[in-house]
Amino acid sequence: MAFWSKPGALWWREITRFRRQRSRLLGALLQPLVFWLLLGAGLKASFRPAGLAPGVSYVRYFYAGVLVLVLLFTAIFSTISVVEDRRQGYLQGVLVAPIGRGLVVLAQAAGATTLAMAEGVIFLLLGPLAGISPGPWQAAWALVVMAVLAFTLSSVGLAIAWRIESTQGFHTVMNLILIPLWLLSGAFFPAAGTPLWLRWAMRLDPLSWGMSALQRLLLAPALATPGWSELLRETVVAALFAALAFAAAVASAHRSPVGAP
Repeated sequence: MAFWSKPGALWWREITRFRRQRSRLLGALLQPLVFWLLLGAGLKASFRPAGLAPGVSYVRYFYAGVLVLVLLFTAIFSTISVVEDRRQGYLQGVLVAPIGRGLVVLAQAAGATTLAMAEGVIFLLLGPLAGISPGPWQAAWALVVMAVLAFTLSSVGLAIAWRIESTQGFHTVMNLILIPLWLLSGAFFPAAGTPLWLRWAMRLDPLSWGMSALQRLLLAPALATPGWSELLRETVVAALFAALAFAAAVASAHRSPVGAP
């Protein structure tokens, strides 16, 4: 218990800071919601990308993509606190405490993942507005996939935040990396019907595996038996990417010029 008390305190600090900054909740949840309502409603009559399953409207297809966008925005708003903590001197104080940088990164990633999941669940409850009502098993599996994606995005954000010294630079790099990853994940359009080079780029996107699993879970009326193997494979691959992203975040923390633990 003593071993986990220090990272637990860092995790709880992220939760407490979020509770005191309500604007983060509005920004991370309402902006994707506006995207979903405007783009989904505006494009559903004129935009039907190749590869879209029969009977699936664009509003329903875009729902999973916006759900991941909620996780992405929350990860950006949460991990930027590392840059602020460095400027305020708090991060230097944490690093001189008897706790390894790996545990510090784990606590930060866990805090960002918790916040992303809280907002993701709120948006998931809006699914019936788009005609999406997953069953108990689909919903439970979707929560697992969402947690994996949230942890991946948080780890990527931390890997960048530990090396960036200004909030302006952080936002620039995050938008340059995460927004293209989201677009290429199949959130905005399916891979079917795209040029070969773009299809390969989408397949190599770490977010595409979790996105595909979410779409299987949320768009299917029932979880058919032939889909179990594909879902399991996509979830495992997404988890492997999450582990790699966390390892990159830990490596970035160890190379950070912020003092020494």
